[in-house]
Amino acid sequence: MCPAEAAGHLPPAQSSPVTAPVRVPGPHSPLPSLGKTLLSFPQTWMQQKLHSSSLLPEMAKQNSPSLAEVVKQVVEQQQSQVADVEKSKAILFQLQAKCQELEKEINSILLETKTTEKEIHLQDDAIEVTKYQCENLEAQVRALYSENLKLKCDAETVQEEFEMILARNNEYREKIKDHKHLFWEMESKLPVMIELAKKKAFVEELRAKKEELICDLQNPEGSVIKQVQEEITLLKSEITTLKDLITKKRDMLEEEEKKHAKLRKEIEVQNKRYDAILKRLRCQLNKVHSNKRQWHWNIQQLEKKVAELRECLGVAELENIM
Repeated sequence: MCPAEAAGHLPPAQSSPVTAPVRVPGPHSPLPSLGKTLLSFPQTWMQQKLHSSSLLPEMAKQNSPSLAEVVKQVVEQQQSQVADVEKSKAILFQLQAKCQELEKEINSILLETKTTEKEIHLQDDAIEVTKYQCENLEAQVRALYSENLKLKCDAETVQEEFEMILARNNEYREKIKDHKHLFWEMESKLPVMIELAKKKAFVEELRAKKEELICDLQNPEGSVIKQVQEEITLLKSEITTLKDLITKKRDMLEEEEKKHAKLRKEIEVQNKRYDAILKRLRCQLNKVHSNKRQWHWNIQQLEKKVAELRECLGVAELENIM
């Protein structure tokens, strides 16, 4: 039998495990199944080796001259199979390492997806909270705006009332001034005051006559003295009557002065009352202005907060869209 025929009786060599396409395990395919399939190659190789060793005596009997060549071919085939097995083991180790790395990556990706889902839920809750806060802030802003408008109207009414009261006070002061001026004019035109001026002039004349009489009294003539005495008695009687009139006029003047003092007190009381009203109105006006400034500042702060929350809401919506 020729070597080719002897080789033809040998069992057909199975395909090498390296040449077979190796399937990379996916995220759901178990790694031990791939190891079992790869580890089954050495067992098949041992079976082939035993089968070929059992055929060696038969081949030696059939064709003794070509035994060395057959043995050489078998050894070469075994060496090539051993090399293929080593290569398959190395590939198996590499695939196992890659599978472990892929499992680690899958676990890390799953953790990342869980964390991202939690963050998305938290962001959704935060968005709902911010929306609720924005609605509350908008309601507060509307309420503050309406209250501000109401306060503006109240301030305008208070300002109008203040202007009316101020105009009344000015008118009252002008009336008081006119009344004082008329009072002094009337007082100067009173018959009592005119009479008093006349009496003063008359008293001056009497004093002048008295001086003349004193000069005449130094003369020893008695007629002048008698005449002077008579005139003096007449003058004394007139002076007494004038004193009585003066006392009466003084009483009348005191009564008039009391009336004027009472009027002045009433005027002072009215002035104090209106000054207190003016002070109170000014305090209310200042308070309204301060409240207005405070509300304006609060509205600006709330608008800033609303703008910030809207920006945060827009950023969150963009992140959700991304």
